[in-house]
Amino acid sequence: MKNKKSTVKLPSECTTIIVGEKMTSDGSRIAARSEDWDAMYAKNFEVFEDTNCGPKEFVAKDSPFHCELPKKALGYKALSPYHLHGEWGSAGFNSVGIGMSSTETIFSSDKALAFDPYIENGLAENSIFNVILPYIHTAREGAERLGAMIEKYGSAEGFGISFIDDKEIWYLENACGHRWLACRIPADKYFVTGNQSRFRNYDPKDKANYLAAPDLVDFAAKNKLYDPSKGDFDFHEAYSRDEEQDTTYNYPRVWGLQKMFSPSIKNDVTKNTFPVFAKADHKIGIADLRRAFRFHYDNTDHDPYLHSNPKEVYRPVSIFRTTQTHLLQVRPELPSAIGCVNYVAEGMADLGVFLPLYQGVRSFPKAYQIGDGHSSNDSAYWIFRKVMTLGMVNYNEYAPLIKETYAKFEAETDQRQKEMEAEYLKLYKHEPMKALDLLQDFSDCVLNKALEVAESLTEELFTRLAADTQKTYLFHGA
Repeated sequence: MKNKKSTVKLPSECTTIIVGEKMTSDGSRIAARSEDWDAMYAKNFEVFEDTNCGPKEFVAKDSPFHCELPKKALGYKALSPYHLHGEWGSAGFNSVGIGMSSTETIFSSDKALAFDPYIENGLAENSIFNVILPYIHTAREGAERLGAMIEKYGSAEGFGISFIDDKEIWYLENACGHRWLACRIPADKYFVTGNQSRFRNYDPKDKANYLAAPDLVDFAAKNKLYDPSKGDFDFHEAYSRDEEQDTTYNYPRVWGLQKMFSPSIKNDVTKNTFPVFAKADHKIGIADLRRAFRFHYDNTDHDPYLHSNPKEVYRPVSIFRTTQTHLLQVRPELPSAIGCVNYVAEGMADLGVFLPLYQGVRSFPKAYQIGDGHSSNDSAYWIFRKVMTLGMVNYNEYAPLIKETYAKFEAETDQRQKEMEAEYLKLYKHEPMKALDLLQDFSDCVLNKALEVAESLTEELFTRLAADTQKTYLFHGA
């Protein structure tokens, strides 16, 4: 029964949070996203090396898209589904410290698509990460390369993509087949989106903060998607959509997360009037983002796990079919090997554990590189997935143990990171190889220890489940 895939075709849907450096607690930049797809598709960690003789062409395995590639390619790390290695890379840094998160599924309006439809063999979500990240040296260059490819090949579907480096963060939203807009994230703001285009303003003269298809505004005006006589151009109004399902599937996530970070902002959950870029009431750190991606309207009437309600109308941020959540952090004051960190939680973040993947590590333990569509004891993905599956059997009884155990592990890892990084900085200038060895040993230790913690949790949860089952079906006689 090995390698049995899910029989249900599920959409790839996500939640994105981006934080500028003046809005974070430590001056870092962060681009983060949860990938909500299908729990049955194990994620494998991939490592690609720098090369001067890479493939000349990219040919997608699960879409008609193909394109030419430069022979010279940077090394990078990726998180791919087990059956599509080299595609759906999802998130990671390349060898010069540029990070990319791909993709947030978004939707253009039917009216816009009538004038510029999606291209069946165009650039699709599955391909973007792997044809962009190996070929860019800045975040801005990432937006420019992607924009040029949208114009040349057309888009097969709607998507939003983030790029991060040691100077800035860019986020790109496409619009119909060949149009797009990218904005530089303000340093003193944060940005939240959940399966919708969020951009509004666009100033074609402001080249420092905007990049776009050259005819973005003119095309909209020509096809009556935008009426210049009624005021400033609004990208969302011109190209995107707001439908009934958005009011329960998408709006509540933006509303809930902005309420978490900015309780002083009074949003109406039923209306798409949320600020595009918002100021948090307090600075945001990695711990805050872990909490944000675990959000499920905790302890309210809309909490589906508290109330054992799989038909809850408000779609949570953290759902069971999440395959991974990542927090791409760049700390410019540090060498990229330790300054660029991708915190990854495999599976459902609410019942998962975030692990630091440093840009400078050269490999990952084998368990993180394997796993398919069938549970196994040697795959990290499935080791973590077992814990959350048991947790969901009786969330109110079992989830507290999982959360407490993983919170303790994350706190201990945070402290050990500080100690390791201090030692790394002492070594790297004069003994760079020793510094890299130190980093690799730390990474291997943390990732392997996380597996031990998860396996121990599985045994404890299974023991509790067995005891609870016995109580239910005791048939103890007279």
